[in-house]
Amino acid sequence: MPGEFVDQIFVAAKRWLLSLLPHAPDWVVQIASALLNIILLLGVFATLFALISVLERKILGRIQNRYGPNRVGPFGLLQPVADGIKMLIKEDVVPIRADKVVHFLAPIMMLLPAILALGVIPYGRNMTAFSIDGGILFFFAVGSAAELAVFMAGWGSNNKFSMLGAMRAIAQMVSYELPLLIVVLPVVMIVGSLSPDAIVAAQDGYKWGIVPRWFVLTPWGAAAFILFFVAGLVESNRTPFDVPEGESEIVAGHMTEYSGFKYATFFMAEYFGMFAVSGLAVTLFLGGWHAPIAWLEVVPSYLWFFAKLAVLLFVFIWIRGTLPRTRIDQVMSFAWKFMLPMAFTCVIAAAVWHYQAHGWAGWLSSLGIVAVVYLGLSRLLDTRRKFATRTYRFAE
Repeated sequence: MPGEFVDQIFVAAKRWLLSLLPHAPDWVVQIASALLNIILLLGVFATLFALISVLERKILGRIQNRYGPNRVGPFGLLQPVADGIKMLIKEDVVPIRADKVVHFLAPIMMLLPAILALGVIPYGRNMTAFSIDGGILFFFAVGSAAELAVFMAGWGSNNKFSMLGAMRAIAQMVSYELPLLIVVLPVVMIVGSLSPDAIVAAQDGYKWGIVPRWFVLTPWGAAAFILFFVAGLVESNRTPFDVPEGESEIVAGHMTEYSGFKYATFFMAEYFGMFAVSGLAVTLFLGGWHAPIAWLEVVPSYLWFFAKLAVLLFVFIWIRGTLPRTRIDQVMSFAWKFMLPMAFTCVIAAAVWHYQAHGWAGWLSSLGIVAVVYLGLSRLLDTRRKFATRTYRFAE
């Protein structure tokens, strides 16, 4: 079928390339297969990084009623090339008393986990770079290394502001990793597997031939998706939770003493982390590479995945251009007092939905549980008094 050929064209191309090694040992073929996956993965997401770095500035320009990049190349599309050349030729300044080895390794350690996490996400039918049974566990295991890289950057710089910024970043990331992990549990419970491919397969099909069986369309799934997305904003160090590197807060956080290509590597790691978190959100809650409507399944599966990914990335940018930066005490309070209880609520709601056979009774029961806890926390954590209009008693 023509549609099947287009959908599996990359898989077929890889098989053809591997067929050029007919007499090679199995281990050589396996290494060649892994290298092909790595090259394609890096090529796709490096291109996406360059594209989104200019599109983000253009979108923010539209939001803020100003021009974005429009000087370098047609419509400013060659701006990433200019940025890359500037970062390559910019002087690499390292503090005299810095730990040179740790200072050098920190940006690499920041980028590597994000690239590894991208390897277990299914980008289309039969298009998982490294399909392993514990893919979700692997994702979070390698992602947790980002805290170590942040600490290395702060410590290796031998700068008290870098160190303070690193510690605040670590506290923030650890606090939001808990709800990020907990909201994944309902999906793992329902599917009974830690494999991203199995999770996508569990969301196949349509109720009444119309409504997709995506987890985001259940009460617990919608709540878990929102919590996951907010926690992903924090883990990606994005506005309004970019406190660690906020110039109005504590210089530039753990990146204060970095310049040139090392700084660009941190910048790239931030975007790769955003791609990874968004890709996992698509996999867990938005049906992965499945089409939203049955008759649209003729569209190649990988196009659906990247369309959903593009929507989430646009929301990341939209939030950056809309919301102000929050204070660190607000960020931490929100994590422990609201995000964590709501994450556990999603687990309970998913269990109720599952054990009532996924029917209307389970749907309404899970909705009731989520709504009651949300309204209770809203009343308990009422912040209107804290953010009331200020009155200046001694002002003239």
